[in-house]
Amino acid sequence: MNEYNLNESYITNIKEKSVLSTKDLQVYYGDNHAIFDANLSFPRHEITALIGASGCGKSTFLRCLNRMNDKIARVEGEISYRDVNINSSKINVYEVRKHIGMVFQRPNPFAKSIRENITFALKNAGITKKNDLDERLEQSLKGAALWDEVKDDLNKSALALSGGQQQRLCIARSIAMRPDILLLDEPASALDPISTSKIEETLKTLSKDYSIIIVTHNLQQASRISDYTAFLHLGHIIEYNSTVNVFTNPHMQATEDYVSGNFG
Repeated sequence: MNEYNLNESYITNIKEKSVLSTKDLQVYYGDNHAIFDANLSFPRHEITALIGASGCGKSTFLRCLNRMNDKIARVEGEISYRDVNINSSKINVYEVRKHIGMVFQRPNPFAKSIRENITFALKNAGITKKNDLDERLEQSLKGAALWDEVKDDLNKSALALSGGQQQRLCIARSIAMRPDILLLDEPASALDPISTSKIEETLKTLSKDYSIIIVTHNLQQASRISDYTAFLHLGHIIEYNSTVNVFTNPHMQATEDYVSGNFG
């Protein structure tokens, strides 16, 4: 393994208004220090990719951003959203997740109809009028590029959909709550190339209305769809810059080695 100075990094300043930022973020699993001094600002209505080798901490970092590591890890430092530190113990985590949605690596639709997958959380949030539910249903499925494929089968079980359709349904379920931010943890890793392409097209379209942060092990995917990229190594953020610069003109040797395939 190449030896890199983990105390050196290149973090660009985001000139656009950030939608979310972290300051001195540390994550511990017991005695294991998993994330070190993470200081990042994520631009609004852009796609930011988190890349790095398996075990580098990218999924751990992502899960901190809407408090999914609660009760699993100890998270210290600040996570600022709308000028509020949402890492505070006083914060209502369920309210946070209404604004910062998440889609996981493997599709996890509810064992309910396509319609109920979208409307279940909406009803729990107090939206009960049929017209309002129908409007959100159609808008979210269109936003996830799924409406035309399922509009005549809304009462069909979501489990009957293909893997790619199920993942787009999970994206639709998240955006039905109209969050500001959408977090995705390797959303296409279990999908075939055609389904992956549809997911990527969907995310590019959604970035006009949502700020998207995606963990991906696929460097080609990161270079295709993201505007900014953060490279993590052994729990440290080594480089954060525009995706073009990370892939074509990296500042750090570790970044250059990773994106060129000479890593390790």
